[in-house]
Amino acid sequence: MDKAVFLKRLYENRFNSSEQKSKLRLWQVLIQDFLQKHVPPGAAVLDIAGGYCEFINQVAATSKTLIDLNPDSRLFAAANVNVLNIDILDHHQQTKVEDDCFDIIFVSNFFEHLEDQDQLFEVLSFCFQKLRPGGRLLVIQPNFKYSYREYFDFIDHYLPITHQSLVEVLEALDFHIDTLIPRFLPFSTKGRPTKTWMLRLYLKLPIVWPIFGSQLFVKASKPNY
Repeated sequence: MDKAVFLKRLYENRFNSSEQKSKLRLWQVLIQDFLQKHVPPGAAVLDIAGGYCEFINQVAATSKTLIDLNPDSRLFAAANVNVLNIDILDHHQQTKVEDDCFDIIFVSNFFEHLEDQDQLFEVLSFCFQKLRPGGRLLVIQPNFKYSYREYFDFIDHYLPITHQSLVEVLEALDFHIDTLIPRFLPFSTKGRPTKTWMLRLYLKLPIVWPIFGSQLFVKASKPNY
C-alpha cells in the first residue's frame, strides 16, 4: 500500500465522525479561551500540518495559510484559507513560501511525527525564516517527559520531545522563549471526556494543569532586528 494512502486511512480510522465533530467544538473553545489572545486579529497566520483545519478555520486573523502534504486538506479548509500542499523538508519547495511574511506560525501535534532531530531542526529553521522580525511561533506538543507511557501508542509517533529539548533547539536557532508551559493540555481527546464546558473550566484553572497536563505549550519569538 502506498504510504500516503496508508496515512490517510490511518487518520480516518483514528477518530470517527462523532469524535471529529467533538474535536472541532473543543478547538473552538481552545481558540476562544486561550489561543486567540496570542494571535492578534490583524495577523498573518500560518498553520503547519493542520490538515483538518480545526485551528486555521476558526482563529481570527487577516491572512490565513495552511501547509499540509495531504491534498484532502483543501476539502476541510474555509474559503479564506490559502492551502499549500508542499513538503517543508524539501528545500526547493520551501522557496514557494516567501521569507519574513508571517506574524504567527502555529504548530500542533506535529513534531512527534518527524523521523529525527535533523528534521525537527529543518522545520524550526523554516519557521524562523518565514516569520517576520518580532513574529511568534506557537507550539502545542506532547511532552514525552509526562506522556512516556502512552506516547508511542500511536504508530506514527517517532520523535520523543520534552519541553527542555524543544527549548534547547529553539534557543539554538535564536528564538526567544516568551511563554513555556511544560504541562498544559491532556495527552489526547481519544477515549477521554470531550465536553466543551469541561475544557472551558479546565482552561480557567491552571492550578490543575500540572496534574492532568501532558502536552506542552511554547510561545517563542523571532528577534526584532
